[in-house]
Amino acid sequence: MSNDAHKITILGIESSCDDTAAAIIQDGKLLANIVAGQDIHQQYGGIVPELASRAHQQNIVPLVDSALKKANITREQLSAIAFTRGPGLIGSLLVGTSFAKGFAMALKIPMIEVHHMQAHVLAHFITDHSHKPHPGFPFLCLTVSGGHTQIVLVKDHFEMKVIGETIDDAAGEAFDKSAKIMGLPYPGGPLIDQLAAKGDHCRFKFPHPQIPELNFSFSGLKTSFLYFINEQVKRDNDFIEKNKADLCASIQKTIIDILIAKLKLAAKQNNISRIAIAGGVSANKGLRKALEEEAQKNNWSLYIPAFEYCTDNAAMIAITGYYKYLIKDFCDQSTTAAARYAM
Repeated sequence: MSNDAHKITILGIESSCDDTAAAIIQDGKLLANIVAGQDIHQQYGGIVPELASRAHQQNIVPLVDSALKKANITREQLSAIAFTRGPGLIGSLLVGTSFAKGFAMALKIPMIEVHHMQAHVLAHFITDHSHKPHPGFPFLCLTVSGGHTQIVLVKDHFEMKVIGETIDDAAGEAFDKSAKIMGLPYPGGPLIDQLAAKGDHCRFKFPHPQIPELNFSFSGLKTSFLYFINEQVKRDNDFIEKNKADLCASIQKTIIDILIAKLKLAAKQNNISRIAIAGGVSANKGLRKALEEEAQKNNWSLYIPAFEYCTDNAAMIAITGYYKYLIKDFCDQSTTAAARYAM
C-alpha cells in the first residue's frame, strides 16, 4: 500500500457566483488551485445568474480534471469532496452541489458542505510554497467582498462570531456602483484601485455614515457620490474624465477609512492585536497599504492573504473541507444548496 493511502486528500469545489473553481489539498498543503472566470458578464455590466449557472455547467468537469492532473492525483486517492453550499446565487450553487453529490456517490467517499464566508476566513490556513504564517487564535478578520462586509471574531477554526456587519450594501458593491456612476466597465472595483494610485485622495470629501457599534452602511455613501457626480456633470460635461483619478482615490479612501475605523474599534473592544483580512476586496492595494500602516501604528500582527486566495477560489473550500474532515463533519446526499446561509 502506498503512503498516499494514509494521506487526507480533499477536492474543493467553488461555484457560488461567477467563478468556477477546483482545488486539491493534501494533508493541509495546496497541490492545485484552478479558477475559470466568466467574461460574458462584462457586456451586461453585472452578473447575469442564468448565464453564470450555464457557464459553471460547461466549466466544472474539465476544471476538476485539470486540478487532478496538476496535483498528480487520481480520483481514487481522494478522501472527500468539499463544496460551497452557500451563500450565493442559487443556480450557480446547484451546479457545484450536484457535481459534488454525483462525484462523491460514484467514488463512495464523504461530502463536506462549506460556508462560503467561513472559507474566506480559513483561507489564512492554506499551506503553499510561500510558507506564510497562519494566524493564532483568537483573531479578528475583516471580511469584505461584493456581497458581504463583516468583522468576524475567530476563536477556533469553526468557532466564529460575526460582531459587525453591513446593514445594507457591502463595501465591494460600493466600489462597483461608484465605478458604474463614473462610467467605468464592470467589474469596477479593481479599476478604481488602479486609478486611485494615480490620484489625490484628499481632493474630494464624502460623508462617513454614523452607524452605531461595529456595523457598516454604504448605501448613503453611494447616494451622496451619485448626487455629487450628477451636480458636477451639469456644470461641466467632462468633469469625470478630467478628475477620474482623484475621484477614484477619494471614494476609495472614504470606503477604506470607514472599514478601518470599525476594525480599530473592534480590536480595542476585544483587546485583540491579531488582525486578518479576507474576501475579494482584500485584494485592493489601497486597503492593504492602509492596513499595513495601521498595523504599525497599533502594533497589530497583520495577516493578508495572497491575491489568489482573496477572490473566490476553491483552495479556501478545500482547506475548510480538510479541517472538517479531521473532525468527521460530513453531510449526506439530502444536502441542498442554500442561497442564504447563516454563518
